[in-house]
Order: sequence, then structure tokens, then C-alpha cells
Amino acid sequence: MLDRIEGGDVTTMMHALGQQARTASRKLAMAPTLQKQAALRAMAAELRKSAVAILQANQEDLARAAQSGLSPASIDRLALNDARIEAMAAGVEAIAALPDPVGSISAEWTRPNGLLIQRVRTPLGVIGVIYESRPNVTADAGALCLAAGNAVILRGGSDSVASSRAIHAALVSGLIAEGLPAEAIQLVPTTDRAAVGLMLGGLHGTIDVIVPRGGRSLVERVQSEARVPVFAHLEGLCHVYIDGSAKPEMAREIAVNAKMRRTGICGAAETLLIDRAASASARPILDALAEAGCEIRGSSEILALYPEAAPATEADFQTEYLDAIISVALVDGVEGAIRHIEQYSSHHTEAIVAEDAEVVAKFMQSLDSAILLHNASTQFADGGEFGMGGEIGIATGKMHARGPVGVEQLTSFNYRVHGNGQLRP
Repeated sequence: MLDRIEGGDVTTMMHALGQQARTASRKLAMAPTLQKQAALRAMAAELRKSAVAILQANQEDLARAAQSGLSPASIDRLALNDARIEAMAAGVEAIAALPDPVGSISAEWTRPNGLLIQRVRTPLGVIGVIYESRPNVTADAGALCLAAGNAVILRGGSDSVASSRAIHAALVSGLIAEGLPAEAIQLVPTTDRAAVGLMLGGLHGTIDVIVPRGGRSLVERVQSEARVPVFAHLEGLCHVYIDGSAKPEMAREIAVNAKMRRTGICGAAETLLIDRAASASARPILDALAEAGCEIRGSSEILALYPEAAPATEADFQTEYLDAIISVALVDGVEGAIRHIEQYSSHHTEAIVAEDAEVVAKFMQSLDSAILLHNASTQFADGGEFGMGGEIGIATGKMHARGPVGVEQLTSFNYRVHGNGQLRP
């Protein structure tokens, strides 16, 4: 347990966490579906029961954040309220309702010699999650890892330490209530940055996968230093393209929602591209964004159409603002949009607003981002909105997991071969 090892040096403490997680992962791999689901429901109940304590802890974090000059976008990600705690609890319950992937047969076939070969989903083992600002990740990651039969070591940011500890306490209470090991979900009890380095090293082989959730500097460090596989995206440079065939009202509503619903999430649109054939619709869209409180940074052509905009620099089209700012440019149809996105995109999420089926098909087939949307806001780039109950992050790599990383993506597989005495000649 954390309170037994907190007094030691960081290296000893972290290696103990790793060993405890590995032991717990073996028990979780054998845990029945009903027991895992009961634990998840108990965790949700404990989150609701602990709401007052969680909000009090969150106020401590917010007070420190205000004193340290944390940005408004970061404070929004850090802040909790009754609705957000209820959303956390409901998300855990949604995960509990999902089919258990562990033990499911994803494929099977019989060879001419009579061997039956099955590909069966198995837990990954121990997952390390390193995150900043977002205390809700404590609940999301803990629940998703448990549902997939994995133990998890959580290392939250120093700005959310009190909130994460309060949330973690509720999760542990739920685990214990249903007879699962408390060490299945562990929270690193120190803010010492050395703990991150030790996790990236794999804790003597006890961590199987690292998932970073945070800003560019954190993700870059994880991707450069990790000695174990990483599920991550560097940043969410998401684009919305308005085609000449788009319905003007739909285009306007999607552009505003994609940017302004929540500006601090990785699925928020950062660049708006408008087909020159639809330039007449540019002003109504930009007016709506401005009325919603968004700063417009436009190319020279946009400035001619919308003088109220600020000039956009090359750097603007390379920036994940995570704020109420958007870069805007005109492009030559879908081909121009594809060229722009290929040049600047982080391969996270792109959206097209169009009615022309051929244009939509070209957009979808030409781009290689993890998530592509048609006539829908980029804010749907979320595992919960995909019906996954939640997500541990968005992966933009091409190995193993891509897009929202939910319960199924937190499993691996092995092959199970059944025979009746076959020998290989």
C-alpha cells in the first residue's frame, strides 16, 4: 500500500509500486467479468459518495493554480464541480456495462490437419499513465484499465495532486468492497519528477505500456525517453474544412462547436479551412465564431473578406492553441484542404462539412489522421462519444492502438491451439 512505502526514497518506492502492480495484474487477469463489473459500479458509487471531499481537494488545487499563474485553459481542465464528478461516475458505470474483452475469441480457424487455432484477447498487464491537470483521468484510466484486466500506476501532475488523491481513494474503496486488490489502481504518492523517469524506464520490467496525457513537453519527453511501448499523441492540431457543397447553416454551427464547445481539449478545432467556392459563407461563420468569443487569425485572403481578423503567421497554422483562438485560410477545394492538412496536421482529427459524396470520399481516402469526421464536430473525437464508455487517450501512432484507446485497445492477444494428438512430420 502507498502509505507503507511513501517514506522511502523515490527509487525504492517506485520499484515497490511496480512489483505490487505486477502481482495485482496476475489476479486481475483471472478475475471474473462479474467481479470486475461489480467493482466498477462500486467505484462509481464511491465517487458520488465522496463528492464533497473531492470538491474540497479540488479547491486546494485551484487555489495553488491561481497563485502559480496557471493559464485559464489549464485551470478549466483542472476544475471540478458536481456535474463533472457525476460525469466521472457515470463514465465508470458506462465502462462497467461494456462487454468484457478479456477471453473473447477475435478469430478462429481449423487447419487441414485438424488443429483448431484461436486468437484470444488477453490483458496487457501493467499500464503506466502519466498526466497533467486533468484529475478526471484518475477515474477514467483506473476504470478502463480494470475493465480490461490490467493493473495501472497513475502519476498525476503536481497541480492536481489533491484532487487525484481524493478520487483515487474512492476508487480503492470500490476495489476493496468487491474483493479485488487495492494495488490494482495505484497513485504515485510523490510529485518528484524522478518518478516519471523511473516509470519511463519500465520499473525493472514491471510496466508494459506507458500512456501520457498532457502538453507537448510531457509527451515529447515520454516519447524520447520511454523504454516501453507508448500510446500517445503529441498534440491535437485538428482541422475543419468547409467545402463549397456544404450547407451554410450546418457549416456555421459545426465550426463554432468544433472550436468553442471546450477549447482546452485535444479534439478542439485549431484551423478552419474554407473552400474558395464557399467564400461567401466565410463572414457568417467568422461572425458566429467572434460572437462566441473566439479570436480569428486569418490569411491575407481572409483579412480581405474579414478585416476584423488578426493576421495569421506561419506559426499560427502549426499551433495547438487550446484556447479561444482559431487560424483560418481559404483553399482550392478539397485538394487544397488535403494539401494544407498534410502539411500541418498532427494526424489526430480532421472534419469535412460537405454534401458532395465524391468530395467526402476523396477527403476520407486521402488523409491519414486517426479520426476523420463528415458533417460532425471534431469535439466528437472522444472514446465516450464512440460508445467506448471512455478513453485513456487518443493514439495517433499506427501500431496496436489508434484513435480513442478504450477497453478493447487495452488488451493484447495470444494464440491458443487445440489438437487431438497431431505431430508435425
